[in-house]
Amino acid sequence: MTAPDHSAGPGARAETVVGTAGVARRAVGSAESEAAGRRWWDADAEDYLAEHGADIGDAEFVWCPERLHEGDARLLGPPGSLTGKRVLEVGAGSAPCSRWLAREGAHPVALDVSGGMLRHAAALNASTGIDVPLIQAGAEHLPFADGSFDLACSAFGAIPFVADPRRAMREVHRVLRPGGRWVFAVNHPIRWAFPDDPGPAGLTVNQSYFDRTPYLEVDDAGRATYVEHHRTLGDRIRDVVAAGLVLEDLVEPEWPETHDGVWGQWSRLRGELMPGTAIFVTRRSS
Repeated sequence: MTAPDHSAGPGARAETVVGTAGVARRAVGSAESEAAGRRWWDADAEDYLAEHGADIGDAEFVWCPERLHEGDARLLGPPGSLTGKRVLEVGAGSAPCSRWLAREGAHPVALDVSGGMLRHAAALNASTGIDVPLIQAGAEHLPFADGSFDLACSAFGAIPFVADPRRAMREVHRVLRPGGRWVFAVNHPIRWAFPDDPGPAGLTVNQSYFDRTPYLEVDDAGRATYVEHHRTLGDRIRDVVAAGLVLEDLVEPEWPETHDGVWGQWSRLRGELMPGTAIFVTRRSS
């Protein structure tokens, strides 16, 4: 995987703040990965939301850059089914999805590793008048009792950045009630083999899809300042099954005909040829 383009827009200032000096490929444990994620998103929160705040909204549930909205997809359940349900959002960022869930009658809790993101979430709680609870924690150690939630969701939050996704899946299983649904969206695994480029350069394979070595940005001391972890499609399914979850659906959103925007590596050019997002719809059976 090539380096994300941080030369302009979200990421540029964050690289300076966290001291990014280069790129590396090596094994990364949970503690280093979580620490890097916290520092990165603390540094990048303001720029990221300035760039993408209009795309994700203040109280909307957009699953992915392909603009699939939960109000249309209803992956968490049919209209009216969310009323009174306790919902955990994992990797909530500024928590627009949780606010949308609250408007639907649910009782969401928004969890994120980044205090910087949660400060923006608190400000948006105040400005929208939708006050959802905000919790700072990582996805591998959820600070909740067993069976605390009816549903759980994650729209590109946490899962691509954790070193032990199988543990994260077990944690979600633990805090769900029997029958509870867990739906999470991640970069489509096939994208790992291509450069992070929305243009023609992003259409040529430049590394093995089967290489699970994490992508890192590092400071002068070699400490990770940004980490992404790769799992193949089979790996993701095995993580789900090993946690005791049942896979009900795998959604690969297609690029909308009316969408001409560019979001990082996502673009019409690439979106019309290959999937950019994978959404796993799972449930706890017992």
